[in-house]
Amino acid sequence: MKKYIVKRVIGLIPLLLVVSIFSFLILQAAPGSPIDNYMQPGMTEEQIEALKEEYGLNGSIAEQYWYWLKHVLQGDMGTSISKNRPVTELIAERLPATVSLMGASLLISIVCSIPLGLIAGLHKDRPMDKVISTITYFGISIPPFWIAMISVIIFAIKLRWFPTGGMHSLDVESTADTLWHMVLPACVLSLNHTAVYTKYIRSNTISQLEEDYVVTAVSKGTNKNIILFRHVLKNCLLPIITLIGMNIAGLVCGSFIIENIFSWPGIGRLCMEAVGGRDYPVIMGYTMFSCLILIVGNLVADALYAVADPRIREGMGRK
Repeated sequence: MKKYIVKRVIGLIPLLLVVSIFSFLILQAAPGSPIDNYMQPGMTEEQIEALKEEYGLNGSIAEQYWYWLKHVLQGDMGTSISKNRPVTELIAERLPATVSLMGASLLISIVCSIPLGLIAGLHKDRPMDKVISTITYFGISIPPFWIAMISVIIFAIKLRWFPTGGMHSLDVESTADTLWHMVLPACVLSLNHTAVYTKYIRSNTISQLEEDYVVTAVSKGTNKNIILFRHVLKNCLLPIITLIGMNIAGLVCGSFIIENIFSWPGIGRLCMEAVGGRDYPVIMGYTMFSCLILIVGNLVADALYAVADPRIREGMGRK
């Protein structure tokens, strides 16, 4: 399994390289020039050329990319134009807020989808199944940003159950206050994933209940709850492990909008500010960080999948 993971890591290096090239080219294709963000009124041509040389913007696109890549390989993702601080420092500063929001939304998704999916699959085509399926259709169809705005209007402005935004109340730094601020954004961010996980678990539950081992256990008089939670649930969760790994990057990208609506001080909001200010180094840093999260998420999903299913683990060992 170790050899398999090492091969996967080596194979994903070209993917990171390709993503960085395309991201860099897209930014270069945007109107204007990155140097425009550094220029000040009254600067001479010599000063402008000095600026271009300092930030590696005085050569061709290939030379500029090579300048950027060399610094990234040394752990330097550049300096923010608007904040005049290292990009790595800004991301590290905002990362805990995004991770806490992602973790909370992922926990909500898993805790809610497992019982909903099992109940829907166990009561296939019955009223309970139809109600849960209808809810999941809405969860998949409705855009998260719309749900976020409606949630703010109803639960924050009208009912005043939760704050309209931010991570802390004024002059309050307690854990309870942070959790209170986190409820709405975490729930909104989890809705789509909860709906997707529920549908997968429902589908897998239905197929597992038709397997021979379940039919045999039922004929022997084994309690249905024991069959459901000891055997069916384990087999149903295998595809969900892969989905969770793939959706980790989706949570980072999803937080891009949700963090701005709820004024959550994470890396998604940092990137939105960078887009508004054409802060190219921060945008590139955010893009590469999201790609890295997706790769790590897939590797973790593969490892967990192998732990849950010995057959897959044996297959990895032969590779």
